[in-house]
Amino acid sequence: MLRSPIFILLLLFFIYSCDNISKNKKNPKTEKTKKSNSIFARALLDKAEDFNSKQVFDSAYYYYNRSKINYELEKDSSKIAFNLIQMATMQQVLSDYMGSEKNLIEALPFIQKGSLYESATYNLLGISSKELSNYEDAIYYYDKAKTSTTDTIAQIILINNKANIYIDQKKYTKSIQLLEPLLQLKILKSNEIRKAKIVDNLGFSYFKENQIQKGLPMMLEALSIRKKNNDFYGIIGSNLHLAEYYQKNQPQIANEYALNAYHTSRKIHNIDSRLKSLSFLITTNFDEKSNQLAVDFIALNDSIIKVRNNAKNQFVKIKFDTDKNRAENLSLIAQKAESDLHLEREKNQKYLSYFGISLLLIGIFFIVTYFRNRNKRIQIEATYNTETRISKKLHDELANDVFQTMAFAETQDLVLPNNKETLLNNLDTIYSRTRNISKENSTIETGIHFIPNLKEMMSGYNSYTTTILINELESINWSSIENTKKITVYRVIQELLVNMKKHSKSSLVVLSFKINKNIIYFDYTDNGIGANFEKINIKNGLHNVENRILAIKGTITFDTKSEKGFKVKITFPI
Repeated sequence: MLRSPIFILLLLFFIYSCDNISKNKKNPKTEKTKKSNSIFARALLDKAEDFNSKQVFDSAYYYYNRSKINYELEKDSSKIAFNLIQMATMQQVLSDYMGSEKNLIEALPFIQKGSLYESATYNLLGISSKELSNYEDAIYYYDKAKTSTTDTIAQIILINNKANIYIDQKKYTKSIQLLEPLLQLKILKSNEIRKAKIVDNLGFSYFKENQIQKGLPMMLEALSIRKKNNDFYGIIGSNLHLAEYYQKNQPQIANEYALNAYHTSRKIHNIDSRLKSLSFLITTNFDEKSNQLAVDFIALNDSIIKVRNNAKNQFVKIKFDTDKNRAENLSLIAQKAESDLHLEREKNQKYLSYFGISLLLIGIFFIVTYFRNRNKRIQIEATYNTETRISKKLHDELANDVFQTMAFAETQDLVLPNNKETLLNNLDTIYSRTRNISKENSTIETGIHFIPNLKEMMSGYNSYTTTILINELESINWSSIENTKKITVYRVIQELLVNMKKHSKSSLVVLSFKINKNIIYFDYTDNGIGANFEKINIKNGLHNVENRILAIKGTITFDTKSEKGFKVKITFPI
């Protein structure tokens, strides 16, 4: 890209002005109390500026980088950004656009939004992206730069830069749409060099859009303005545009413009424009002269590639060596801090370990105590409920039978055969009921006789008015079930059947069993009168059923609808 030293100097002056503005805003008292590191960082920056003004770019780059590192210790964001921008600008002068882009992106977090640095940084990012042919990125950065400044001339420059992107992409209609409104701005009347850039780019875009009557006069006008103002870089650009205009139909005239560009490039020692001019001359000359031009082009191109590669490598080496030294210095500082903190960390870790172990032990103690008390409470409650039930059954059923039998024996003549037979029947009834009560509360067999005993217990509730149906009881391998869970199943079924006998008035009871993924499902269903949920409490034994199931980590659901039967769904893990 053709870019004059004036452009670079203006950009550097702008950035340096930003730095001075931010410096002057500081409190004088703060300046007096600067640490030696801050003074050293400023001295490095001044040295870098001196080398930069003399165009000794490798030395300038070295001192900018060292200054940046020292300002990082001071956490001075403004100076960090300034150094990085200066480094990136020099890299662009030497065509190290990737390195420039890297430094500019590194600078962005240190730039205050709305500051004077912001627009300059985004503009430089746009230039790097354009030269790397990342056109969409370049447009994005130019737009960001434009929204970051209120200066009209700066905005005109950025719009023109964006138009150059569209010209490189051969999107000439878009470049025309951007450039035409700029010519109406009055501020360009007092800035002929800037106006010539707009006029030349617009004329070239018209030419590429086959609007020759508009394009040629504008390119000639731009060349005239540039000659008048001794804008040598602009003169080169105009000559190359006009050479391209005449290349197809009037190659001799095109050759003259290209030669003018070449001679001007040699005059101002601009290698990029010399290469571009030579490249054009080679394509328009087909005689012996073109051979010499080709030789000159190759020699010059090889030379500039070598110089720029050396510069890029030097920039990389400078940054690598400086960063390495910084890392070593920071490592020494960190070692002392780490050794000072090492013992403190060990102390804290010990205290935390002791505290954590103490909390863990206390937690375990409370958890164990809680579950022990809970299980004990459940056991006591179950025992109390069982005793209450036995007591009630003895009182309601057996005591009345015994009293009536005793009264019969005292008042009747037992010599008579009928009376004797009645007494024996009464005693047999008392015996049967006593045996049933004993069986209900006796030890439950959990071995091979568990299923037969369970069936016998359930069948005992069959009568002329009630039928008990059992589904898939033997589909479960009960030998693999824990004894406590088998006892719970036995007692729960017993409680439900007792409750049915006393309250439900059902004619059909269905007990269903199944197993799925280590979960046993047990459903109880009868067709009795149902029950009110508010009455499902300890008084009718169902509360005891619930406690037993919860004790084996199971779930129980009561589903009752008045006059539509009573249902219980129970699940528990194997």
